[in-house]
Amino acid sequence: MKTSYKLAAFIILCISLASCKKVIDLKLRDTSPQLVIEGNLTDIVGAQSITISKTVAFDSTNTYPPVSGAIVKIIDYNGRVYNLTERAAGTYTVNSLVGRYTLPYTLQVQVNGQTYTAKSTMPGRVNLDSLSVTTQSFGKSITNTIGMSFQDPPNIKNQYRFILYVNGIQVNSVFVRNDQFSDGRFVQALLYQDDIKINSGDKVNVEMQCIDPEMYTYWYTFSQQSNGFSNSATPTNPPNNFDKPVLGYFSAHTIQRRSITIP
Repeated sequence: MKTSYKLAAFIILCISLASCKKVIDLKLRDTSPQLVIEGNLTDIVGAQSITISKTVAFDSTNTYPPVSGAIVKIIDYNGRVYNLTERAAGTYTVNSLVGRYTLPYTLQVQVNGQTYTAKSTMPGRVNLDSLSVTTQSFGKSITNTIGMSFQDPPNIKNQYRFILYVNGIQVNSVFVRNDQFSDGRFVQALLYQDDIKINSGDKVNVEMQCIDPEMYTYWYTFSQQSNGFSNSATPTNPPNNFDKPVLGYFSAHTIQRRSITIP
């Protein structure tokens, strides 16, 4: 899933979806360029992609230059090595790999003589049951909010991330939750956001990801930023799963998608 690095002028209001957790202090933006590695491994057949770029000074352009010429590998639970090919500048892909549930994967990236390593375990799959629409009226103004429901498996710690699209455009808000207070329950929750107004006739898509605990911490930290960015690695430093200082993440996760047309 390709993600753009664009500064979003908004305040994230969706922390109500996140379960109770101690707020993590962030060291905010450094003006010096930093390496950004953003990797996703899914259970969907198709290209698995790793993007590598560099940040720019905070007061500079929002165009993040891609990093070419890196050596990128994914190593599976059996030690098999998958070499990724640079198909476009800064984007490295492999087509012969599909993630398997409950098993660990390792990402290795070599750039400028440095090797960066991250590990992620793909959780078991949880089905996204259905989507719904909740309508609220404030005078002449009508607000449509998307709801989603799913059955959380009992006696297993689960973490989730949700990505909301309106007519193909990704909403900037970050939606994450765990099952600390909903283990084994049928979950119904609303995806509150004020980034994109949802109108009658709009097509809305929701992608549900089952993520590991480290990625939950990463995205939860993102959701706590009062003046943050969109759903991508950015020039801030949420705690990630790399062994060396670098921005970004490596996430082995499942994907479920549902769509709804607003009546």
